Amino acid sequence: MANLAVETVLGLLLTSACVQTAPADSRPNHKPRIPDMLLESPAFEDGEAIPRQYTCEGEDISPPLDWSHIPAGTQTLALIVDDPDAPDPKAPKRTWVHWVLYEIPANATGLDRGARELPTGTHEGRNDWGSTGYRGPCPPIGEHRYVHKLYALDAPLGDLSQPTKAELEQAMSGHILGQAQLIGTYRRERTGD
Repeated sequence: MANLAVETVLGLLLTSACVQTAPADSRPNHKPRIPDMLLESPAFEDGEAIPRQYTCEGEDISPPLDWSHIPAGTQTLALIVDDPDAPDPKAPKRTWVHWVLYEIPANATGLDRGARELPTGTHEGRNDWGSTGYRGPCPPIGEHRYVHKLYALDAPLGDLSQPTKAELEQAMSGHILGQAQLIGTYRRERTGD
């Protein structure tokens, strides 16, 4: 009986020591933090100027984009690039849409510089020039912000026949699992303001 008591006490001491030295993340009800979706570009940092080659004063090609930490259950991705400062950042009157992509495969991890070949299955919507494809920054006055927004969706949207940004946002409603954004800025050299 004495040996049983000693074994019980030793067992309790060992259990207590293990509980005290166990890392916080091993608690039974603790859920590890899932990193937020991340959207970035090797061409510019968030909040910094977009290099001239990606604008109307350069090659007018899309910048390279990389993304990660896509939520579990994501079926497709969508990307919208727009300028909320049009026409003048001191008195913006509208948001000007530069690029609309959707049905990007969930396993895609980014887009190459000058993305001429999009991931298989990707569809394009219409920008505010009334065409598909990327059109770079070309602000008439002042320094504008160009917001790149990536959306993770829980369902495919199908072929929406070149939707506008508003039509795509309506189709995405109720299907967004997560989103990330990257903001670049640009001021045209010839405006002199």
